[in-house]
Amino acid sequence: MAGHATTHVDAATAWSGKVSPFNVSYGKLMMWFFLVSDALTFGGLLVAYGYTRHTTQSAWPIGEETFDSLPFLGHGYPLMYVALMTFILIVSSVTMVLAVEAGHRMDKKGVMKWMIATIIGGFFFLGSQAWEWSHFIHGSHFGSVEILSGEHTGSRAIVKGHFGDLESFTVVQAGKHHKVGDVIKETPDELFHHFRTAVMNGQVKDGKITLHDGSVATWKKHNDEHMELIIKTDGNGHSLAKVTRIHGKDAEVKYWESVNAGKKGTIIYGADLQSNEYGPSQYGQFFFFITGFHGFHVFSGVMINILIFLGVSRGTYHKRGHYEMVEKTGLYWHFVDLVWVFVFTFFYLV
Repeated sequence: MAGHATTHVDAATAWSGKVSPFNVSYGKLMMWFFLVSDALTFGGLLVAYGYTRHTTQSAWPIGEETFDSLPFLGHGYPLMYVALMTFILIVSSVTMVLAVEAGHRMDKKGVMKWMIATIIGGFFFLGSQAWEWSHFIHGSHFGSVEILSGEHTGSRAIVKGHFGDLESFTVVQAGKHHKVGDVIKETPDELFHHFRTAVMNGQVKDGKITLHDGSVATWKKHNDEHMELIIKTDGNGHSLAKVTRIHGKDAEVKYWESVNAGKKGTIIYGADLQSNEYGPSQYGQFFFFITGFHGFHVFSGVMINILIFLGVSRGTYHKRGHYEMVEKTGLYWHFVDLVWVFVFTFFYLV
């Protein structure tokens, strides 16, 4: 490393005990042991993910179809946000290198400056991952749909397009809180929340929705636009060699037929550990565990960086005459960044 003089030690001295044969401090050596063991853990998880993906009978989700949103801009930006997250994390690794280099020069202000930049990058990544999880869990406005009629009966399709905003519900059968003729007007997001909950519970049938208080209502909404059903599996759950796409009116008819069937499970919104709209349940399980495990490492790295930064600001390491704690923290941070490159490749690119 820069700033360290090379010392030649003869074999007898190096292996006689009481000294490190590689001239590495105890702390650095233990950090390397930890990183190797952690690498084996992540390696095992990614191998298990790859094995499951290639042995499952259902079609596996494609990254650019699943992650195609940007905050405040909506859909239509495949992998753009996760690419930004990855870029910021890699840049934070560069700033960590600069902090270590400043430590070798005993430049306290330089160490503080670059550590602050690293911490900011880490917080940006964590916030972005929280948004990505939230979006993944919530899912799209359409969800995925089980086809109930025609040659693709029993198939499940991903739905693309623009969902027309709901305007209002008109009560046609009284419940506990609403009487016949009441017009319920809320924001489109609030109305969609009620609609989504009813669809998931099989409480939408023949153009009528059963609300939480037991009242039954019709709905008024804008037209859907550019709807497309993408079918990747046949009715038996086996992956199709060729993807089938249904467009326009045919897509709308089949989608709303399933919505209005009054059948629980025909529409799946978002993802949890049991099911997800993007593909097999194993996909969501691996996604949450592996990205969550990595996110915990990033969070731990940010916290460690903050603690070391406080030590730097107090002059603790300057008084010791070296900034090895910054270097050890840097090793951990670089490992976290490297692991993300593999996670990014497996989940988003392959």
